Amino acid sequence: MGTYKRQESYPTKQHFQNFAKLLILFTGLTFFMSGCITLGKDFPVSNVPWIKIGETTKSEVRKLFGAPWLSGNQDGQLAWTYGNYDYSLFGEKKAKDLVIQFDDNGVVTTYTFSTTEHNE
Repeated sequence: MGTYKRQESYPTKQHFQNFAKLLILFTGLTFFMSGCITLGKDFPVSNVPWIKIGETTKSEVRKLFGAPWLSGNQDGQLAWTYGNYDYSLFGEKKAKDLVIQFDDNGVVTTYTFSTTEHNE
């Protein structure tokens, strides 16, 4: 008669790699589902009333709010954006942004401030 060789099942390197991948995926999904995403950077909303169209300069805006989160051109004018956006899958979503446009001399021509926090 032939001999019967019993095969034992030991975890292989491949098993550990697959387990590690699943663990990383599960951990990432857990953080994603329970966490929130924040974009931009916070800025002092209390300083918005200090902006005066035709008077406030870029350097004064920088002193009031710091460096802008975004800068670019809007309607042919330099525009700085200050924004903070907090998104949560299960909680309250909050957003606030301030867009300031400047003329060629660096003086505010217009601005808009928007927020999801309503104190009416």
